[in-house]
Amino acid sequence: MSPRTVTPDDKSFPAALHGQEIADLQVPLGALATPLLVLDEPAMAHNLQVMADWSAARGLELMPHGKTTMAPALWHRQLAAGATGITVATGWQAGVALRAGVGAVQLANTCLDPALLGDLAAHLAAHPEQELTLWADSLRPLELMEEALPDGARIGVLVELGADGGRTGARDEQAAREIAQAAAASDRLVLRGVCGYEGALGHDRSDQALEAVRRYCARLAALGEQIRPLIDGPTWITAGGSAYPDLVAGAITGIEGTRAILRSGAYIVHDSVFYRGISPLDRDRGLPEREALLPAMRAHARVISLPEPGLALLDAGKRDVPYDEGLPVPLAVADRLGGKERPLPADACAEITALNDQHAFLRWEGEAPVALGEVVTLGLSHPCTAFDKWRLIPVVDADGIVREAVETLF
Repeated sequence: MSPRTVTPDDKSFPAALHGQEIADLQVPLGALATPLLVLDEPAMAHNLQVMADWSAARGLELMPHGKTTMAPALWHRQLAAGATGITVATGWQAGVALRAGVGAVQLANTCLDPALLGDLAAHLAAHPEQELTLWADSLRPLELMEEALPDGARIGVLVELGADGGRTGARDEQAAREIAQAAAASDRLVLRGVCGYEGALGHDRSDQALEAVRRYCARLAALGEQIRPLIDGPTWITAGGSAYPDLVAGAITGIEGTRAILRSGAYIVHDSVFYRGISPLDRDRGLPEREALLPAMRAHARVISLPEPGLALLDAGKRDVPYDEGLPVPLAVADRLGGKERPLPADACAEITALNDQHAFLRWEGEAPVALGEVVTLGLSHPCTAFDKWRLIPVVDADGIVREAVETLF
């Protein structure tokens, strides 16, 4: 396969870079255009080490959720930092991960598409060194998967435990045990253990949310112990988004004969809004910097209009930056992209108040803190809906040099 190069269709990459290999760019940030999503190389490296150390200290394996970035280059960084596999959310994404050479892929969902299942089984037959494990939350999915899979297929299955008011998952332990028994008896599926997602039960760190998550994680751990006699080898117990990894760790680790697997994915870039407010590993929790996650993604947007006092329009909108878990936060301004930044005056109370498809509304009080043509640096929220807006994302080092770019596959 030919190396990936910059093309005219890669947003905000100028003509001077077209045809260059994305692994060897060596250009200043200012060579690119706005709007722009940027990854911070030192902060990403820091976050990888923080999460590796945090997980190892608690006896956790890490199979980070690759759907966060859908960037194989970043998945391989996570694997190199000690992750034992990559998690995905759809059958198509599982195929991307397997073709990218990921050794252990967990599909945190049920895949019932016969064509996809057939393709995945064919790949695994040709690559016995790789493994795929997916989820089931009732008996019927097992039947449908067995019908779609060819003789000789051996795909792992995790029994998904749900909760009332949650998302997918068997709603009670009796149903979950019946699924486990059926999977254990299959000649095409291999029972691996139990799984679930606690993030649907809370959206903050209130006492109520934390207690709901604790109860659920305790149920999941107990279910794993109950079905352990059905499994040949260590029982997987896997949970975890990026909001409550501490509660997951407290419930599923230290159980004899099990593999405690955390699936947090956003940690590699963290954020400046949602995860900053909810993650137990954010620096605002009073952690030493060496133990805290840092925002490693940001956007740059240019001031293109000053139509009235107290309002500027920037050239980044919903097509460019995430907005589902909080609007971007203005951090600084510079006279040009890659130029020396200055903080926005605190008394200006500058904020992004709305996004259109291609515009951001920056409002403030008092004198204008920005001028036409200047570039505003924006802190972002929710990595899962940042990466999907970009085919190619520059990675910037501590000196402001773009030495490579990361390709996404959405």
